[in-house]
Amino acid sequence: MGVSKIILILEKKYGKSIEVLNVVEHRKASEKYVDVKFHYQKSHWDGYVPVEYPRGGLHPKSDEEVAKIIEYAYKCQDPSMESEWKKASGKVWKGSNSDVTLKIFNGLSDSKWKCSTHLASTNNPARRIQDLKDKGFIIGTDTKRFCKKCRKKTIHHIMLRIPPGASRKYETWSPALRGRIVKVLESFDAYENRKGGADLLPDHKFPEARWDEKTHEKNPDNMRREKIIKKFQLLNNKRNEQKREACRCCLQSGIRGKPYGIGYFYKGTEKWPKRIPDRGKKAEQGCVGCGWYDLTLWRKKLNEKLREV
Repeated sequence: MGVSKIILILEKKYGKSIEVLNVVEHRKASEKYVDVKFHYQKSHWDGYVPVEYPRGGLHPKSDEEVAKIIEYAYKCQDPSMESEWKKASGKVWKGSNSDVTLKIFNGLSDSKWKCSTHLASTNNPARRIQDLKDKGFIIGTDTKRFCKKCRKKTIHHIMLRIPPGASRKYETWSPALRGRIVKVLESFDAYENRKGGADLLPDHKFPEARWDEKTHEKNPDNMRREKIIKKFQLLNNKRNEQKREACRCCLQSGIRGKPYGIGYFYKGTEKWPKRIPDRGKKAEQGCVGCGWYDLTLWRKKLNEKLREV
């Protein structure tokens, strides 16, 4: 991603109305942003425009595509578009009972940088930000921005006035389907290899970090038993986050994860297969053989291998 080339592309059309300052990476979330300053007739906006944004399906392959994303954000951030954005956002919250998440949304709705410490009283602000992303809102994150109240550098977030859900690609499921998945999988904790408790969550075997805009599917309440078994495993929240981190590192480094620190793969090696794309439905083939992809099958294959010794 070349900043100078992006600047040249945008200057031809917008002159100095769009300033491109820098490219910033948020490795933990597998996100990249362009630090910009947008100038309008009577105001300006300083913020981050997400250009590599898994939860929004943004994976540009060229500087031209990055420039188009910034251009779209520039149009959406225009003060004249604010009332239209608020109307679209209101529809997202209609009938919702997500009180804490709604408070964080309200705190970010002015599209200005906010320290996460002061957004709302919650023990897990990162989870709430993820909830907002799941609802289709576009959020930039600066992990080292100075907060005058805290008197130190803290995590800050900024929400863009891009129509919610415009590029959302992550799946959701109803409480009824969640209960059905847990029942079909017999409350079996795939990581602990035993029957688990009420804290188990359905986990997509194929990690969402490798999805593209064509990967997500609808999850009907009457999903077939065979489909559930093929698509999901059960993990608690801690292990779910651990897997997410392992898959993020795999995406960035090309080195597949090792559950329990065991470097065994029943198909392939620790390196991501060269002929398999990084994202999209075909990318799932590159996950097969990794322990995190299907812990139960991986454990079975490993035990079979040990019996051969």
